[in-house]
Amino acid sequence: MAIVGSGLMLRRMTLMIPFDNSYARLPGVFYSKQTPVPVRAPRLVAFNTDLAAVMGITPGEVEEMAQVFAGNQVPEGADPIAQLYAGHQFGHYNPQLGDGRAVLLGETVGSDGLRRDLQLKGSGRTPYSRQGDGRAWLGPVLREYVVSEAMHALGIPTTRALAAAETGETVLREAPLPGAVLARVASSHLRVGTFQVFAARGEMGSLKQLTDYAIARHYPLADGPMGLLRGVRDAQVKLIAQWMGVGFIHGVMNTDNSSIAGETIDYGPCAFMDSYHPNTVYSSIDRMGRYAYSNQPDIAVWNMAQLATSLIQQMPDREAAVEEATEIVHAMPDLLQEAWQAQFRRKLGLTEAQEGDAELIADLLQRMAQNQADFTNTFRNLGRAEARDQFLDPVAYDDWLVKWQARAEADALEVIAATNPAFIPRNHRVEQMIQAAVDGDYAPFQRLQKVLVAPYKDQPDHADLQSPPAETEVVQATFCGT
Repeated sequence: MAIVGSGLMLRRMTLMIPFDNSYARLPGVFYSKQTPVPVRAPRLVAFNTDLAAVMGITPGEVEEMAQVFAGNQVPEGADPIAQLYAGHQFGHYNPQLGDGRAVLLGETVGSDGLRRDLQLKGSGRTPYSRQGDGRAWLGPVLREYVVSEAMHALGIPTTRALAAAETGETVLREAPLPGAVLARVASSHLRVGTFQVFAARGEMGSLKQLTDYAIARHYPLADGPMGLLRGVRDAQVKLIAQWMGVGFIHGVMNTDNSSIAGETIDYGPCAFMDSYHPNTVYSSIDRMGRYAYSNQPDIAVWNMAQLATSLIQQMPDREAAVEEATEIVHAMPDLLQEAWQAQFRRKLGLTEAQEGDAELIADLLQRMAQNQADFTNTFRNLGRAEARDQFLDPVAYDDWLVKWQARAEADALEVIAATNPAFIPRNHRVEQMIQAAVDGDYAPFQRLQKVLVAPYKDQPDHADLQSPPAETEVVQATFCGT
């Protein structure tokens, strides 16, 4: 039974979430018990019915769901906690981070047999908040909702959005802004930084227990810590190649934002490229370009080295563990290159690897960078006149096209259409959507959601969402939500 709303009358909730909370059953060293901090006037603005169905969640009354997903009510079966982790932030180690503005309500095991976390992000201060207020404002909540669901539709492993709620309160950032909470779903919230904190503290019992838990949850066939490292490495290889294939820039690939499940997590200053350039950076806090588009594969390797360093600490034969971990991590650059080439080969409509493919891909990308060609529209329209229109000097495309036509396979256009999206959450459209929502208009948000659920489908009625930004619409920088 639960108290509903602000009255004193007890009645059963209509929202039913079948919790089964394995992480909260671990010792308290891994987390702090923490309930969400209530807000003044919660209002539900989005609810993902498809995801809820997979998770076995029965939707309730709208007002009731607003109370739950804004943090005013803890649903039956939840066991809310804030997770502990550390992390390298822009290369500098921070010994204790943790969920400073998020509470893990619990886990469900869905109709597909998969275990998923349900977390409220922006739900108030926790023991790990440091100087933060524990809150989120509406813009980053809607950005993560739209972009994470778009990534899912693109077929890229990602956390997902179950719900978003306004809080009826103001948060202070560069200006007073409307507050909001995101209900985020992940296959887990275990990060490289989760392992780092216990390794750095020398708490080998906890590190081993965490390792065993991670193997059981994510890589049940893995043989010990090095098997876990190998599994995480391979998942990250696949993920990063897919990011590169859609022009996605995470923006803040710290080890605390590196999921061991191989999912995209923490959509802070993320962005999708418009005009292609390998050194593209959007994040306002990435002043040195550490997490630029082209650096993402190298950073993924660096993050895996940090995971390896942590996992090694628990191994009885340290020398042998170092040797094996070195082999696993040192293999990653070649694996990334192979995955990248396979991804971009398919983007060119090519399914059979041949000598010279790497040069053909590199040649196109160089011409695109020199001619400020739109990344998404160029690849979507390869072999058609619309691709030529993306280049400042169309002759540069024409010269490359001759080489491609000599190499193209019979079904190239079909492969191109299935591999290259027609629609991505373009930065200027996301910013326009956020501004409209701040002004009380959720129609652009709803439209983006509708279109981005089918990114590989031509949708003539929404063709304007495919256009690159006008000069006055270009987004020069993106920002964290903290």
